Amino acid sequence: MNINLKELEVWFVVGSQDLYGEETLKQVAAHAEEIAHYLNTQTLIPVMVKYKPIVKNTDEIFATLTAANSTANCIGIITWMHTFSPAKMWIRGLKALQKPLLHLHTQYNRDIPWSGIDMDFMNLNQSAHGDREFGHIVSRLKIGRKVVTGHWQDTEVLERINVWCRAAAGWHDWQGAKFARFGDNMRYVAVTDGDKVEAETQFGFSVNTYAIGDLVEVINASTADEINALLAEYEANYELADNVKAGAEFHNNLIEAAKIEVGLRKFLKQGNFKGFTDTFEDLHGMVQLPGLAVQRLMAEGYGFAGEGDWKTPALVRACKVMGAGLVGTTAFMEDYTYHFDPQDAIVLGSHMLEVDPALAVGKPRIEVHPLGIGGKADPARLVFNGQSGNALNASLVDMGTHFRLIVNKVLGVAVQAELPNLPVARVLWKPLPDMKTGCSAWILAGGAHHTAYSLCLTPEYLQDFARMAGIEYVLIDEDTTVGKLEDQLKWNELYYLLGK
Repeated sequence: MNINLKELEVWFVVGSQDLYGEETLKQVAAHAEEIAHYLNTQTLIPVMVKYKPIVKNTDEIFATLTAANSTANCIGIITWMHTFSPAKMWIRGLKALQKPLLHLHTQYNRDIPWSGIDMDFMNLNQSAHGDREFGHIVSRLKIGRKVVTGHWQDTEVLERINVWCRAAAGWHDWQGAKFARFGDNMRYVAVTDGDKVEAETQFGFSVNTYAIGDLVEVINASTADEINALLAEYEANYELADNVKAGAEFHNNLIEAAKIEVGLRKFLKQGNFKGFTDTFEDLHGMVQLPGLAVQRLMAEGYGFAGEGDWKTPALVRACKVMGAGLVGTTAFMEDYTYHFDPQDAIVLGSHMLEVDPALAVGKPRIEVHPLGIGGKADPARLVFNGQSGNALNASLVDMGTHFRLIVNKVLGVAVQAELPNLPVARVLWKPLPDMKTGCSAWILAGGAHHTAYSLCLTPEYLQDFARMAGIEYVLIDEDTTVGKLEDQLKWNELYYLLGK
């Protein structure tokens, strides 16, 4: 799947008022256009930034903001009040706005010209109080937005705008997105299930169930040419275990894996799906579990999670859009087992088969091994060690009254030990602030065992995203204590109950 953020745009909307006269308004427009052009040409900003004519009254504001709503590739609005812009003019437009909002609290000039400053300069450069007026009405209307303060050429300002743009791209990608659920939820599991109707209402994406038989029909229609083309691709891109090569014991298992990939990719493309989930309890008609196919589809940009978990594929997909073009990736992950060494406590993350090879150090290896669950033929999968570095785990959970997005900052650790008897991909990390606090906090927050594991995003991306979605955001990081987190969760619960 091609994720090209440059196909998307944010609109730069600058407020003023008719009071200032023609000459001042010309300067305001020229400055606004210059800033928009500068933002649009910065490599840090991943989307197009479009200058829109300055807005000076209620009708112009309403027309611009509602036009943004109806423009398909507009993913958000950046506002700035160059001069004073009486905020009652903004009420109608802001109440109609359906796109994410960033308030850039900046100033055209970086420095005060001490020896030359006069009242003309003061009247032109009024964002110090114009933005406060605008900020008041947005707060009073209870509209979630990001506020970025600083000069528009400041690198830190550009970096924070970049984060918001990427979060807005992920949110935009959810609107109308379709996720396929092959079968139902894994029996009796709570955290992977939830209210799909409420999710579509809140988030804009839909989740619907498709019979595994319909998928098997497409898989079985795969042609020899399609399968052989994939086998050649496997050989070119991965190391092949000796027993899966042509003529070897498990080569037919690899052929079956390629057949599954051909069919699964066709099904997803034909249905315009952005992600999917399956469960090993309901794969009737499939010869083996779809390990290799799922791994490769995730690396291409599809969201995925196992066991019928439909929230995590949506989150993984949004994170992949946010991280498009960045170093690293976001992948479906599961906290699998612990190493409780007091001096070096770590989590081993993995899954039965489906770990994104974009996480791999070096060239992944295709292997075939027995799998003790599912009752199928021995499946092919990519085996590798995961990368190290600053990372995070994110979990989207349904709390009954509202959705909660939980984020834990972690440190990815290189796999040092030999693991000759563990035939799956594996990733190691250390939760912050430490193993005991991080894991306890995660459990208290109700976090799932399935996560979106990201080596390219920071918590700020997820915080911006949660704000756009209007959901609870819980961060577990180096400053977390269990007591403070428990208090935060209690207050948050009250906030969302009152909000209902």
